[in-house]
Order: sequence, then C-alpha cells, then structure tokens
Amino acid sequence: MPKCIGIIPDGNRRWARANGLASLEGHQAGYKKAKEVAEWAFGAGVRHILFYAFSTENWKRTAEEVSYLMDLLKWVFEHEIDELDKKGVRIRVIGDIASLPSVIQELAKNAEEKTKTNTRGTMGVLLSYGGRKEVVEAVKRIVAAGITADEISVESFGKSLWTAGIPEPDIIIRAGGEKRLSNFLTWGAAYSELFFLDTLWPAFTKEE
Repeated sequence: MPKCIGIIPDGNRRWARANGLASLEGHQAGYKKAKEVAEWAFGAGVRHILFYAFSTENWKRTAEEVSYLMDLLKWVFEHEIDELDKKGVRIRVIGDIASLPSVIQELAKNAEEKTKTNTRGTMGVLLSYGGRKEVVEAVKRIVAAGITADEISVESFGKSLWTAGIPEPDIIIRAGGEKRLSNFLTWGAAYSELFFLDTLWPAFTKEE
C-alpha cells in the first residue's frame, strides 16, 4: 500500500463548461471530489495524500477567479475542518503561506493546530505552492542556519523543505489529460510512479 499519494486535480473548469455550468462551479465540484478521494485513500490504508490546490502560477489567473478560489478556501477552513477533525484527519498547509491573504493564513494555522494530533491520515493542501520555489526556500533556510556545504546531504536537505515530515509520494495522479507535473513536488517526485488520466478531476472515480 502506498504511504503517500500526490494528486494534481486538473480539469475543474473544463468539467464545468462541459456540464453547462459556470467555470467557477467546477472548483467547488473539485473540492468535493478531493474530500471523496481522501476518504477512499485513508479507508484503503494510505497515510498521506497531497493535493495541489493552488500553485504559484495560479496567481496569474483572472482577479475574479483568484478571488473566488480564496473565498472557497476561506469557506472550507471555516466550515469543513470540524468534520475532518472528527474523522481523525490531520491537515497540513504547504507552500508560500505568507503570500496568501492574512485571513487564510490565520485559518490555515488554526486548522493545523486543531488537527495536529489526529492519526487516521494526513491531508496536505498545497497552497501558493511551486516545486522550484520550495527548493529555493529550502536553500535559503540552510544558508540562514549557517549550515556548511559538508553538512548538507539528501536527507538533511529534505528536512528544510515545506513538505518535511511527509513521505515522498509513491504515486502521483494527474487528472485532466495533461502529461506533465507542472512544478509539483519537484524534489519529492524523483522516484514517484506517474499516472496521467484523461478524466477531468470532478469526474474521477474510485475505480480509476
């Protein structure tokens, strides 16, 4: 059984258009699917699941879409954490958190604190995340800590990453038809098995 699965949930807007819905509604459907998939994974014995929820590149989308996504995140953190907590799910928010609106930062911190002792499984939510930026920020931390070149190893470098404490993904699944990682877990994906699906994320099934 994989210890960790990475998910690139692509295709929300295309799914919405295909179903005659506003593209923004696709993101809401995508969140609901993420909840389902996490439940399937934890039920099967997977201990960690990482969702690429909002990349550093996503800031380039329209102001309307970015605003909607921030509102959706705010709603999730305000209304869904209690349910996840009761199910024993631990929340980790991973990425350039300082670039997020202050209210999201505070809610994310509260979600992590509230669920930190839960043991059923860890749901990593990657927000304002970019794999290359994660590596750069790790280097900055190492330099700031005064660690010498001779003291740096693969293992010690990994401890400086945003994803420290979470196993590298055994499997990465990308929905939506694209066959690339798009700056997802640039360090952690080195040995992952990659599965690219044509299915748009909100239509992803347990069988798949």
